[in-house]
Amino acid sequence: MILDSDQPSSDERPRTREFFLARQPILDARGSTVAYELLFRRAQSGPANVIDDLSATASVIAHASELGIGNVIGNALGFLNVDAAVLDCDIVSFLPHDKVVLELLETVEITPAVVARVTELVGHGYTFALDDIVCRNDALRPLLPLIRIVKIDISGMENADIAALAHYFKQQGKILLAEKVETCEQFRQCLAIGFDYFQGYYFARPVILTGRKLAPSQIVILQLITMIGRDAETCEIEQVVKKEPLLAMNLLRLANAPAFGVATRIESLGQALAVLGRLQLQRWLQILLYAEHGKDGYFSSPLLQLATTRGKLLELVAERLAQTRACRADMAFTVGVMSLMDTLLGQPMQEILAQIAVVDEVRDALLFRKGVYGDLLKLSEYIERIEQAGDLLLPLLQRLGLSIDELYDLEVQAFEWSNNISRNL
Repeated sequence: MILDSDQPSSDERPRTREFFLARQPILDARGSTVAYELLFRRAQSGPANVIDDLSATASVIAHASELGIGNVIGNALGFLNVDAAVLDCDIVSFLPHDKVVLELLETVEITPAVVARVTELVGHGYTFALDDIVCRNDALRPLLPLIRIVKIDISGMENADIAALAHYFKQQGKILLAEKVETCEQFRQCLAIGFDYFQGYYFARPVILTGRKLAPSQIVILQLITMIGRDAETCEIEQVVKKEPLLAMNLLRLANAPAFGVATRIESLGQALAVLGRLQLQRWLQILLYAEHGKDGYFSSPLLQLATTRGKLLELVAERLAQTRACRADMAFTVGVMSLMDTLLGQPMQEILAQIAVVDEVRDALLFRKGVYGDLLKLSEYIERIEQAGDLLLPLLQRLGLSIDELYDLEVQAFEWSNNISRNL
């Protein structure tokens, strides 16, 4: 089946974008982001209404190709749901075989034609996964030799059943992915069972640990953020930075980055602080706080990617709304990045805000999701948890006066910016 290559008419074009885009991280056993599942939900329907018919899925793939799938997933892989109709369509060839994993929906009937088509695509280098597996199914047997990844939906399953199912597919030589992992305890259990990958927002849930000690670098960064908040003298800030040689080196490297357009090389911390300015310094420190948390490199924790994506999306939306609402882009960025600090630091948000001075609008947004910044934060949270909160998105967009097309484009910009941070930080 070949899609009509003609351009859609003006009355057809709006319908191709009547969906929300979300990306859900897929992590390895170390907690590093290795892939994203790209989720698409109809704007006019409930959260469970997945776009899986041919025309809608084709439009999704077309947009992903037009914008560049790399802008959405960066260096990670992209998991995409496909059904029999999509498999049979030449639109699949728009997707780079080395960047995507095609997830066969559980509703796909395993016919000889489906097996033949999957065989053909595997021959072209595509990787396939089975989606939402909850039990053994003999009907899958003809397809198993072609499948590399099996996604097991652990929600509502007993540990013994999960372990038995995992053992069966491990014997078949499959990579195991546990999906809908929502707590750290579930993650630990699945890790012990032998799962390779994990999907869900367990990593973003705040776990308050009594007596937890922050790393020395985190303490210094928090101290600097607080100093900027109270408008400390530059010489004071410089003295604190000098206490952390790695921090000082990174600051000098940042100030000498081409983006700042400095003609001569910056050699001193004083010069670097002057070049950056307070807003850029504050932003850099907020991001670096998450980066310092990583064990094996800046991006070992997906919290950094999630926090930077939230911050940038809130900033872009605030810029778009600035003419109609009293909101500042820099303040929106701060709300987005700080919204995950309770998870990062293992402290209640109330205690964190007692250490870092923020204006009332930021406090209300972080603690109570109130005000315009609270609405922007809820917008990003609804997108991230689109399977549960997708039906809340459209009313919120309408209240903000933001169109679906605008949101989609701003999301892609935020994803791309976050991906660039991972490469350049």
